[in-house]
Amino acid sequence: METRPPLPPFTLETAIQKVRLAEDAWNTRDAAKVALAYTPDTKWRNRAEFANNRAEAQAFLERKWNKELDYRLIKELWLFGENRIAVRYAYEWHDDAGNWFRSYGNENWEFEANGLMQRRFACINDMPIKESERQFHWPLGRRPDGHPGLSQLGL
Repeated sequence: METRPPLPPFTLETAIQKVRLAEDAWNTRDAAKVALAYTPDTKWRNRAEFANNRAEAQAFLERKWNKELDYRLIKELWLFGENRIAVRYAYEWHDDAGNWFRSYGNENWEFEANGLMQRRFACINDMPIKESERQFHWPLGRRPDGHPGLSQLGL
């Protein structure tokens, strides 16, 4: 049986850890690796797009990161209880024409007992920004431990 610690029921400490692990994984932009954190029958709503299993979630992520270039993400715990976590997040990216965006969103997550995410519901808004307005400047990949989070950045 696949497991993905930390496992529910979540404490404040384990919920924060789960959020950071998700952020770290998404910042790899490795769709196949990220998809392994979800149950084979995962259900997603991301904006107006739906995924009904792990393969569809992986295909979604591949499309996403082919469009959203130089993607850098910060997630922050909003609320948790039992096997559910709510997060808020922001990420910066540019399109293939060099237009920069900061995308703001909220996600609701529900986990199976094995720590894999069964359901993910995301609401996201994109705000055009100038390249000079970017705030996420770390090298591609994991956000460094010393880099401010959303609250520290005033986002």
